[in-house]
Amino acid sequence: MEPSDLITHKNGRQRKLVGASHPRENMRNMDSGETSTSEPDIEEGAEGLIKGSGSESRRPRAQPGIRGELGNVLLLLFLYVLQGIPLGLAGSIPLILRSKGVSYKHQAFFSFVFWPFSLKLLWAPLVDALYFSRFGRRKSWLVPTQYLLGLFMLYLSVRVDSLLQSEGGANVVTLTALFFMLTFLAATQDIAVDGWALTMLSRENVGYASTCNSVGQTAGYFLGNVLFLALESADFCNKYLRIEPKATGIVTLSDFLCFWGMVFLFSTTLVAIFKRENEPGKGKRKVQEETQGVMETYKLLFSIVMMPTVFTFCALLLTAKIGFSAVDAVTGLKLVEAGVPKEQLALLAVPMVPLQILLPLVISKYTAGPRPLDIFYKAFPFRLLIGLEFALLVWWTPSVKQEGGFPVYYYVIVLLSYALHQVSLYSMYVACMAFHAKVSDPVIGGTYMTLLNTVTNLGGNWPSTVALWMVDPLTSKECRGAVGQSCGSPEELCVKEGGACVVTLDGYYVESVVCVVIGVVWWLWFGKKLRSLQQQSPAAWRCRVDQR
Repeated sequence: MEPSDLITHKNGRQRKLVGASHPRENMRNMDSGETSTSEPDIEEGAEGLIKGSGSESRRPRAQPGIRGELGNVLLLLFLYVLQGIPLGLAGSIPLILRSKGVSYKHQAFFSFVFWPFSLKLLWAPLVDALYFSRFGRRKSWLVPTQYLLGLFMLYLSVRVDSLLQSEGGANVVTLTALFFMLTFLAATQDIAVDGWALTMLSRENVGYASTCNSVGQTAGYFLGNVLFLALESADFCNKYLRIEPKATGIVTLSDFLCFWGMVFLFSTTLVAIFKRENEPGKGKRKVQEETQGVMETYKLLFSIVMMPTVFTFCALLLTAKIGFSAVDAVTGLKLVEAGVPKEQLALLAVPMVPLQILLPLVISKYTAGPRPLDIFYKAFPFRLLIGLEFALLVWWTPSVKQEGGFPVYYYVIVLLSYALHQVSLYSMYVACMAFHAKVSDPVIGGTYMTLLNTVTNLGGNWPSTVALWMVDPLTSKECRGAVGQSCGSPEELCVKEGGACVVTLDGYYVESVVCVVIGVVWWLWFGKKLRSLQQQSPAAWRCRVDQR
């Protein structure tokens, strides 16, 4: 889950305040050889620009036929909004867990929730090839998947309060299992909707699918994350939405899950009954989809990976983001730990939306040439420096806190820091996507691009999980007030003896420095290797496919 925002989680299209990742890297994927869109998140809009720029020049603009397909466009938009809801809810849980004092080791375990969107290539060929033709190729997966999403949400609405407030602390293992299923089902729904978009819209209007993806997922994530955290916060509701203060927010997590579970069940029933696939429209021919065998697709993916240039590039993608893992995965949680309200962090994502729209437009002008990775290389050290700046911000935060919260100038500084982070992040992301488009073999472009995007996403997820996992082991504590006791294990002994465990060295700061050092080493040694891949001939990236 790249753009890993600083503010909440994405996922993938993880939008998190350098916070809990996921999510947040979200790339646009294609289903087993089909050029389709996917993934929550900032990233999708950028990739759409990169891909769209090439196709626009070859197609006539402004097709008047959109009015005849407005219903299909609105349906696609709604399906992508539904997809963003569970992603946004999953992104809010780490902030809730941190406010309840859950350890970073448990946060690391929960971060596996954000992996399905980075791994969906593993089962996308199955979704593409196995279906009931009478019911519909895409509806065969969409309908049962959305029913399961609705049922899981209803089940969670009954269990979630007890899981968050069980004896001995939150039941992180069960929460992870349930939310992992939610994101797994959302990723599967994404594969089905992406494929359906290619046939639901006519050839001249299929470009609107990318817009529906970006707008719908962003809106759904906003509803499930930012809006939920705001309405769930008693402080926010009492300050801005109520006349008489109350002890709880307007909605609870249980209420929110129950409402959207019912929406999923009701809307899926309507789609199953009333919407037909490849429904002939006015002046619209029925689109025949090409189907590739499951084993053929897996063999093709393996043959692409084993190409020397692709293998080297994938290895570099899997290690490039180690230097940013501490800031992307832990900073938002540390700010919550320092007392910054989680709903305020979530709301900081709102003024970033115009910037996130404009940045790809501006950056793509500099990545359109033959060497897009030069921008990636130049932005790399600036992103490392911003990581150190966020560590300083976390260190400074407790000293700024006032009785009524934090002053306005503090949030302005956080917002400006986040904006600088987004500039460097998008520079690297857009450059990477441009290079993917440049080297992908056009004969198998969908599968090729999907593979590279999957590796890029995975290269952001695994370092974030490790970074969360290592915070507690790297943190040093000492027992004060109880002679002869330590805070190694277990801490309870120190507390029972009347002492208190005090942090003497926060593992987050250790991680931040270590990650930056690793990042500098990677930039100096492997960054040049990454740039040199741009000098490879097109033949070095071309996969020899048996066309028989």
